[in-house]
Amino acid sequence: MDQLALLFVLLLGALVSVPVGDRFGLPAPVLMTLFGIVLAVADFVPDVNIPPELILPGLLPPLLYAAVRRTSWRQFAANIRPIFLLAVALVFVTTVCVAFVANAIVPGLSIAAAVALGALVAPPDPVAATAVAGQLGLPRRLVSILEGEGLFNDVTAIVLYHVAIAAVVSGSFSPWRAGLDFLLSAVVALAVGLALGWGANKLMDVLGDATLQIGLTLLVPYASYVLAEELHGSGVLAVLTTALFIAEYATDADDVMTRLAGYTFWDIVDTLVTGVAFGLIGLELHNALRTASGRWGELLGWAAAVVGVVVVVRLVWLLPATWLTKRLHARRDYDEEIPTSWRETIVMWWSGMRGVASVALALAIPLKTDDGSPFPDRDEIVFIAFGVIMATLVLQGLTLPWLVKRLGVRADTDREKEVEKELAVRAAKAARQRLKEIEQVEELPEDVTEQMLRRAFEIGFRISPDVAEDERREGHEKRMRRLKRLRRIQQEMLSAARHEVLAARSEPGADPEIVDRVLRHLDVRSLR
Repeated sequence: MDQLALLFVLLLGALVSVPVGDRFGLPAPVLMTLFGIVLAVADFVPDVNIPPELILPGLLPPLLYAAVRRTSWRQFAANIRPIFLLAVALVFVTTVCVAFVANAIVPGLSIAAAVALGALVAPPDPVAATAVAGQLGLPRRLVSILEGEGLFNDVTAIVLYHVAIAAVVSGSFSPWRAGLDFLLSAVVALAVGLALGWGANKLMDVLGDATLQIGLTLLVPYASYVLAEELHGSGVLAVLTTALFIAEYATDADDVMTRLAGYTFWDIVDTLVTGVAFGLIGLELHNALRTASGRWGELLGWAAAVVGVVVVVRLVWLLPATWLTKRLHARRDYDEEIPTSWRETIVMWWSGMRGVASVALALAIPLKTDDGSPFPDRDEIVFIAFGVIMATLVLQGLTLPWLVKRLGVRADTDREKEVEKELAVRAAKAARQRLKEIEQVEELPEDVTEQMLRRAFEIGFRISPDVAEDERREGHEKRMRRLKRLRRIQQEMLSAARHEVLAARSEPGADPEIVDRVLRHLDVRSLR
């Protein structure tokens, strides 16, 4: 099997892991990691030869962009305190604690190298957290915080990592220079992210076509990441800023086809890239086995100690941080956006899985320093990092569904239905208001006005049937059953029409482009 065949195997595994995970109640990223481990120990599977410097820019931009599409700037603003405590403060604390322990137990490991190890294992993976949490029916406030933590903690960790690596490679370290680099990195990233987000928004208006607009959304995250890194900024923060800007300002309420096609496209990209990323994590077992040859006891002991630090520090930090956030959180309309019980705090603690970023940073450690000597204890750092990733991702990922079920942490479905009902009422009112405005300009027959008022009511009813009173709901349900029957017949008629047009595609002299154009019109008609 060559590298290209291995890539196709991972892509196929990414697709298959989704239904298998749903069937057995297991997270697809964890299954892909296990699949990668199985491939890693197979003799016919080659070593992965991807340049380390290409892993982060190749995988993170689309994954981050896909994750941001599921959230909004408003959610980040609502959760700014818990996100800051988790994505910035906790990353610093974890890095310091891991560096202290690693420096004490690994003979000859310098403080700077220990900090590099701490930085690369400190950030929980945004893809793993959102993919796992999203399948478990957790309260939205927890998912929002986990998404925010996962998206922003890489920014802090990567900057700390680069500072520590530079100190090891050059042999010198300046706290003031490190702080200035951190600040400049954030400023450059924000500037690049906002500029590209604004430019992409304007360019979408010029492109017009849904296919071209969706293609642009695939290119923009990569452009944002690469440009920010070239200017010595944070590529991760730049992608987040660009994605948030586009999500906030580039949405046309009437552009239905672009929105539907965009959802489908990014669901596919997210599934495939996530599967490949976590499959690669499992495949890195090759390097870990090679490093541990003859030193299993020693290296496993070091890795277990660091795993213990990472897991314990997160719990010890979360308990007081959650209490402090509750005390400081203002009583506003979003006061439910923080954990409300110790059970939810425990779930947040156990959701701190490491993944793609940690692997990429470990593999990106230079082989040599500026004076030509080997990077000190590089193999040991890589092995320990891999041990932390495997322990947190596989162990926590496989047991998190059981823990969530055991603790009874579930989304408040009654609250969700209430919010859905409120939005349905707002939608129906907006439709009726627009009808009144039209009536003031155009003279509508009475039967048309009555029919349109029913349609306005149906807009809200289809979203949430609870908007109607019992008697009105019963009458409307009868009409809906009749309408569904008519639509079923219409769909069967359209299906016959599509089959006939599609059959014409293979007839002699048929123009496929014209056939596809007619078929596309029928497909769009089927969505109405």
